[in-house]
Amino acid sequence: MNRTVIIAIDGPGASGKGTLARRLAAHLGYAYLDTGAMYRAVALQMLQAGADPADAQAALVAAQNLDTRLIDDRQLRTDRVGEAASRVAAHEDVRQALMVFQRSFATNPPGKSPGAVLDGRDIGTVICPDAQVKLFVTASPEARAHRRYTELGARGEAASEAKVLAELQVRDARDQTRSVAPLRAAPDAVILDTTDMAIDAAFAAALSAVAGKIASNGEPDL
Repeated sequence: MNRTVIIAIDGPGASGKGTLARRLAAHLGYAYLDTGAMYRAVALQMLQAGADPADAQAALVAAQNLDTRLIDDRQLRTDRVGEAASRVAAHEDVRQALMVFQRSFATNPPGKSPGAVLDGRDIGTVICPDAQVKLFVTASPEARAHRRYTELGARGEAASEAKVLAELQVRDARDQTRSVAPLRAAPDAVILDTTDMAIDAAFAAALSAVAGKIASNGEPDL
C-alpha cells in the first residue's frame, strides 16, 4: 500500500500559504490543517480568560485544554489574536502539546484521505520533516503588508498600511529568531515567491511544484 502523501507548506504571515494550502487540498482531495489556527485558538482562549500570552505556564494549560471550536471563530483573524499567537507559539511546551495532534493528522488524515496538506511555520522542518512535498511560500514584506491591509479593510477593520507593515516585520523577526522551531525553509523545500503573483498563477506554480516532487519521490501521479 502507498503511504499517505504529506504536503508541508511553510512561510511568513500574508505570504499566501494558507490560501494555497486550502486550494491544493481541495484540488487534490486531501485533508487540510491550518496549524496556525491552533496557536491562534490557544491565544484567543487566553485573551478571553484575561491571561497573558507571554505566560508560558498559562499558555500550556490553555493548549492542553484547547476548545477546538475556537478554530472556526472569526476573531482568530484579527491582528490582536495574531500578535498573541506569535507569543504563544514561542513556548516550547505549547508546541509539544499541539505537535502530537498535528503529526497524527498528517499520518492519519480524517476521512481516510489519501493525503494531507498542513500549513504553518515549522511543518517541513519540525512537524513533518519526512513530508514528500515541502513548499516555502514567501513574498516581500511590502506585498504581504498590502495584502493584510486589504483583508482588514474588507472586514471593515480600520488600519494603517504602514502600521501593518511594521507589525509584520516585528512578527517576522520574532518568528525567525525564536529558539524553538524558528521560521525557516527546509533544505529540500521548493521556494515559491508570490510577490508579483496573482492567486491563480501562484496556485499553478504550487501545483506544478507538488506534482514534480511527488513524481520524483515515486508516488502515484496526481
